[in-house]
Amino acid sequence: MAGQNQRLNVVPTVTVLGVVKARLVGATRGHALLKKKSDALTVKFRQILKKIVSTKESMGEIMKTSAFALTEAKYSAGNNIKHTVLENVGTATLKVRSRQENIAGVKLPKFEHFSEAGETKNDLTGLARGGQQVQACRVAYVKAIELLVELASLQTSFLTLDEAIKTTNRRVNALENVVKPRLENTVNYIKGELDELEREDFFRLKKIQGFKKREIEKQMAAAREFAGEKAAEDLSLRKGVSLGAAHNLLLTPQHDEDIIF
Repeated sequence: MAGQNQRLNVVPTVTVLGVVKARLVGATRGHALLKKKSDALTVKFRQILKKIVSTKESMGEIMKTSAFALTEAKYSAGNNIKHTVLENVGTATLKVRSRQENIAGVKLPKFEHFSEAGETKNDLTGLARGGQQVQACRVAYVKAIELLVELASLQTSFLTLDEAIKTTNRRVNALENVVKPRLENTVNYIKGELDELEREDFFRLKKIQGFKKREIEKQMAAAREFAGEKAAEDLSLRKGVSLGAAHNLLLTPQHDEDIIF
């Protein structure tokens, strides 16, 4: 795995170990959340893709119907009908507005069509002849515009989701293959160094304990020697013998004579 032999350049202390562990916990939670976000975006992405396919399939039929209706209107009302329509147009009755939809933190643009109610001058267009064909052409093109608005909304959301999914997957891969292994290797490194320091401290304490034990034994031996010399000196003064004889008397076990009553 990438990043297996990498770690952070840190000082192996208990405090740093706690900080790195906290960062590892945060990276793990972030990886899980980003994974869920990627899954949610992928589900929405597939739904939009399915809608785009179905919308494009129906768009061909609707555009063909619209073109055929325009041909019928021109044939029935004459070619000058387009000039009459353009002269009677004031403001558009079919308009488009946009809003945003939030999907797992990603804002998707949505386009919606709406019509403003009210009578227009085009309602009387073709009154002399071809009025039915003109109205049928108008209805067909309104349906085509509605479908095109829906398709534009779907394709915009499709591109936005595609970029968001790529970005999220890059972050997931970075956390999974770089950040988390690096933090885990750092934690293992710090633990190993702390264990080594603990073993060194234990060995050092054992040596200090042995040194202190030997010092105590030396002090006790010196104290016994001093006590023996003191006792020999007292005995030599009390019995009037030399110091060497007093030492011999102290080293020779003495037996008490039987006391006869």
